[in-house]
Amino acid sequence: MQFDFSDQTAIVVGGTRGIGRAISGAFLQSGAKVIATYQSNDQAAKEFEGANADFADRIDLQKFDITQYHEVEAFFRTVEEKHGPFQILVNSSGIRKDSVVGLMKESDWQQVIDTNLTGTFNVCKQAVLGLMRQRYGRIILITSPIGKFGFAGQSNYAASKAGQVAFTRSLSKEVASRKITVNCVSPGFIETDFIADLSEEQRKAYIGQIPLKRFGTAQEVARSVLFLASKESSYITGTVNEVSGGL
Repeated sequence: MQFDFSDQTAIVVGGTRGIGRAISGAFLQSGAKVIATYQSNDQAAKEFEGANADFADRIDLQKFDITQYHEVEAFFRTVEEKHGPFQILVNSSGIRKDSVVGLMKESDWQQVIDTNLTGTFNVCKQAVLGLMRQRYGRIILITSPIGKFGFAGQSNYAASKAGQVAFTRSLSKEVASRKITVNCVSPGFIETDFIADLSEEQRKAYIGQIPLKRFGTAQEVARSVLFLASKESSYITGTVNEVSGGL
């Protein structure tokens, strides 16, 4: 199915690298105006902009820290002033700080929770305020199967991702009467720099657990996001769409 977002604006938080970059690119290919955000990697943002030069008139890059509530507020004010209403929010921002619980630094626990979970609250709260006025919207959070299964050494990451799912199910009930849907897309092992630190031994072990016997692509995740962001998905909310090769 070919989606047409030519009359819509999509905010993609964490939209210049990895899965987020693929999502931003897919929206651009489908006609949307894309506001792609990032926290610190200026080089990746420039590379994203250069790779999508054909759509330069529909790209706006914004830099801020989603863990800082006042910065999120300022970002959404800027969006309203520059672009007016938006219809879609995708939160693809996330970090890992792996360690077993007994050796985990308190700061590593807090940074992961602050970015992955508190950051989700920060951007969703501001998005909802705008979308409710329109009585229409799509919110999609990028979570992970690790929130369901748990992996040794990733208790902080697993807790944050499980929290995103619970958050989604609660928020979806709060905004349904305004025709706003809220869903998660849960990618498994996807070929991005997010898993580039895996050793060859780890890669083989993880692929052995995947029924489809391969890692996924960011484009496969993006296609799932576009469906949930489309008007065709109007009766789907509070769900988790697994893009994990059968994990």
